[in-house]
Amino acid sequence: QVQLVESGGGLVQPGGSLRLSCVASGSIGSIYAMGWYRQVPGKQRELVARMGRGGNTGYADSVKGRFTISRDNAKNTVYLQMNSLKPEDTGVYYCNTAPALGAFWGQGTQVTVSS
Repeated sequence: QVQLVESGGGLVQPGGSLRLSCVASGSIGSIYAMGWYRQVPGKQRELVARMGRGGNTGYADSVKGRFTISRDNAKNTVYLQMNSLKPEDTGVYYCNTAPALGAFWGQGTQVTVSS
């Protein structure tokens, strides 16, 4: 059973940066496309960044140009670099395969963008 553990969230002022990390218990990154998802209360969880097995990336329009997804297969880790953060980026961030597999959801990491 693969487990995904997210970290790196926190409280940051608008315009600030955070880097999220997602460590997998197994060699997930070399097998699956991976994604970062954001959950905001009252809304559906949305995919904000995706990286395919070949390294191609895709982003939601709301984060394009500000967020960067990357992957280190040797460390079984997926990253999300978030720059120029906005209050609307606030939410719980999860990593998972893309498309997501229900069994792989972790606890997520809270990101709060506020002055």
